[in-house]
Amino acid sequence: MAIEEPKYEVVKTDGFFEIRKYAPLLIAETFVEGDMDEASTKGFRLIADYIFGNNQATDTNSNSKIAMTAPVTAEPVSQKIAMTAPVTAEPQSSELNIQNASKWRIHFVMPSQYTLANIPKPKNDAITLREVPSKFFLVHSYSGFNTLARVQVKTDEAFAWATRKSLKVLSPPQLSRYDPPWTLPMFRRNEIMLEVAAP
Repeated sequence: MAIEEPKYEVVKTDGFFEIRKYAPLLIAETFVEGDMDEASTKGFRLIADYIFGNNQATDTNSNSKIAMTAPVTAEPVSQKIAMTAPVTAEPQSSELNIQNASKWRIHFVMPSQYTLANIPKPKNDAITLREVPSKFFLVHSYSGFNTLARVQVKTDEAFAWATRKSLKVLSPPQLSRYDPPWTLPMFRRNEIMLEVAAP
C-alpha cells in the first residue's frame, strides 16, 4: 500500500547524508511533554485521532478520514517556547541535546490534495494545522531501532557533517520515522533532519 511522502529535490548526496529542498507542506502538529518515546506515542495518538475522523469537514457537518502519510516527525522544543505557540523559524542552539528534551513537537505532513482552505478542521484544540514554506534540510538516513542514545549519536553525526560542510543550521533536529512499529529493525527507515540555510 503506497503512502504519500513529502516532495523534495536532492541537491547533494554524500553517503548517508543528503541536502534536500522540500516543497511547501501542510502539516498537522501537536506539542507534548515527556521523553522521546512518551512524546512520540502521545503525539502520534493525538494526530492519528484527528486524521481518522475527529475532525469537521469544511463543506459538510460530517467528519472525514484523511489518508496516512509518512514520515511521522518528532522535534524537541526549547523550554522558552510555550506549549500552545506555533514553532517559528527562530534558530535555536545547534548543541541541543535530545536526551535532555522534555517538550516535543510531533507532526504529520498532510496529503498534497489539501490546503488550509479545504482540509477538515481538528475538533481537538491540541492539534494545529500549519503551512510550511519550501526549505532546505540536511538529512541523515539510517535503519534500526530509535533508542534515545542512538538518536543522539545520529544527531551528533548530522551536526558534525553540517560543520564540515560549513552549513548554517537553522533549527533543532527532527527525527522522522517512516515505518509502522512491527517493521523489522533492518528495514526501518529513519532520518535526522536539520533545516539549513540554502547551500
